Parts: sequence; structure tokens; C-alpha cells
Amino acid sequence: MNFVSPTKGQLTFEQTYQAVVDYVKECPQEKYKLIIGTDSQLHSPTVCFVTALIIHRVGKGARYFFRRHTQRYTDNLRQRIYYETYLSLEVATLIAAKLAENDNLDLNVEIHLDVGKQGETKDLIREVVGMVSGSGFAACIKPDSYGASKVADKYTK
Repeated sequence: MNFVSPTKGQLTFEQTYQAVVDYVKECPQEKYKLIIGTDSQLHSPTVCFVTALIIHRVGKGARYFFRRHTQRYTDNLRQRIYYETYLSLEVATLIAAKLAENDNLDLNVEIHLDVGKQGETKDLIREVVGMVSGSGFAACIKPDSYGASKVADKYTK
């Protein structure tokens, strides 16, 4: 699993994790949020999925990394939103396991979902929030889910 950093270029998962650790260790007294969000964009005949991993130094900036891949097109919105949620959970699970293994950071993982109370996705909120919270992570929806709706969205185009 590889990620891209806008400043460092291509990184492996291990290098991405180390970049997160290094960023936190620069100012360990600050408050941090570790955010993961996925968005998708149709590019017929495929769909581009982007998962963003963001380490947010609350009130003082952030660093982010993303991974992009394409899948065969599906016009089923429910399947796309479920798959976006799955991709975020996949990265969150790997990060949480790495954090537990190394026990050097006290970071809670937040998953930002690309669903909201307005629009076509409002009927999916309970389902995907349940998937995330049932997996042990905090879930955010629009308009608070900037990890998916802003950062990941930027790289789906």
C-alpha cells in the first residue's frame, strides 16, 4: 500500500506512518487528530477512489498523504459509498494496529465519510456510521467530514 505526499512524493505505508510520527514528535505538547477519509469520482468507464490520511495539529496546520486507485464503474451509489467506507476502514485499521504495536503515540483515529443530511446519501448515514463506530473508530459526516469532502476530493479529479 503506497501513499503520495505532496512534498515527499511516493511513500510506502511504513514511510507514511513514520512521517506521521515525526510530525507529531516535532511538537508533542500539541493536540492532534488523525483523520482518514475517502472520496470517489466517476470517470466512465471507471471510478477513481482516493483515500486521504491527515495528521492535523489542531489550530496549527496539518500534513496529508493520499492513495489513489480505480475500479470498474458502478452506477450503484450505495455500493460506491460502502466501498469508500471500506477503504477508509482498511487504512484506519492498519494505522491503529501500528499505533498499538509501537505504543509511541496517543492518537485517536477519526473517519470522515462522504455522506450528509442533504442530497442522495442521507439514507446511508446510519449504515456507514454504524460500520465505522462498530469498528471502533469515530465517524464524521458532512459538513464536518473535510478529510473526504475536501482533501480526498481534491485528488479524485
